Amino acid sequence: MAEQTNANVSTEATYNARPSSHWTAWGQWLALFTMTVDHLTRYVLPGDWDLSWAGSSIGRIAFPLFAAMVAWHGLFNTRNPLRYSRRILIIGLVAQLPYMLMPRASDDFILNVCFTLACGLALGALVRQGWQHYQQQTLGLAWLMLGAAVGVTVWYLLGFWVEYGHNGLLLIPLLMFAMQALNETRDALKSRLWAGLAAFPALWIAGQMNASDMAKSFTVGTCVVVLMLAAGVAQRVPPVALAMPRRLWLAWYPGHFALIALWLLLSGQLAG
Repeated sequence: MAEQTNANVSTEATYNARPSSHWTAWGQWLALFTMTVDHLTRYVLPGDWDLSWAGSSIGRIAFPLFAAMVAWHGLFNTRNPLRYSRRILIIGLVAQLPYMLMPRASDDFILNVCFTLACGLALGALVRQGWQHYQQQTLGLAWLMLGAAVGVTVWYLLGFWVEYGHNGLLLIPLLMFAMQALNETRDALKSRLWAGLAAFPALWIAGQMNASDMAKSFTVGTCVVVLMLAAGVAQRVPPVALAMPRRLWLAWYPGHFALIALWLLLSGQLAG
């Protein structure tokens, strides 16, 4: 009973010590803009306009920014990351049909990015919970190792079915790990070295997610910025002047795919 009380106090303290999240309100506008630019240049605008550079630059900001906001909220702004993950999954289920109508080079069945975000958050949350229980001696080493084996297996199998694959699934857990380390950084040299080391895996995975140097630089650069926010810069970000309406935020991903599919159908680019 005492151990449970201590665990609750520790969790409450961590929750109450969370950093400012004003930046995520700005991030929502930027994420929807960059994602829409990416999808318009890929599916709607004529190929002879030669706008592939936009997808390889502006468009590569979207996924790491979405992943960072999901990781941030899962780490600092919700008491139940798994419930948050389920809400993202519902958006993915609604968006899957219009997403499947998008023209692709391959006919392979792929689940949209909401599944990547939801599953990545769930993996990250379960890893954190398992480690916390192990530290509190409420979970034995054998059970911890078994959970790790199951997690790796699920990650490996899911990676073939979701957008951004294995690297995309890993990005959120690694961002959560890095953000927590950076947020807890103290002035001591050992603490700063540990925080820098914790940031490296997330940046390395981000660099593996794209082929071109331009795309890599925008993806990694986005991750660097959000990790700087976790290190303390977030406290300096002012509130956004115009907050995004919640309904718009929830509806934009499936809605914009539905509109693109309708345009492709009306323009004869999509078989009816």
